[in-house]
Amino acid sequence: MKPVTDILPFIPQRPPFVMIQELIACDENSAMTTLVVKEENIFTKNGLLGEPALVENIAQTAAARIGYICQQENKPVPIGYIAAVQNLIIFRLPNVGDRLKTEIVIKNQVMHVTIISGTVKIYDEVIAGCEMKIFIQNNS
Repeated sequence: MKPVTDILPFIPQRPPFVMIQELIACDENSAMTTLVVKEENIFTKNGLLGEPALVENIAQTAAARIGYICQQENKPVPIGYIAAVQNLIIFRLPNVGDRLKTEIVIKNQVMHVTIISGTVKIYDEVIAGCEMKIFIQNNS
């Protein structure tokens, strides 16, 4: 796939709560996004991007995956909700100017619940990760 920079059609969030900038890879089982940390981000304080932004970044990467797939199949983009976050580990917070690369991998899907693992990196350094359970709202 060609990288997508117009991310808003794929996610329900709107500025200032958008925590991804570009969808760079997407398939049936995974997705990858990027985000350059900006000073004006609502979760930036003292030059660092806060923990809530990292969790939301992982969730929005999952949302971008399903949104992209649905758009390719001419289906409505569903809305998802974080049902649980497990095994969250944050090794360090990113600085303003850092480029985050976030990857999610589908671990399991049962009815309207998707379980993903997500990893946030700066270059090759893993700075955060978790497992997330996401409830997908039924569009019918």
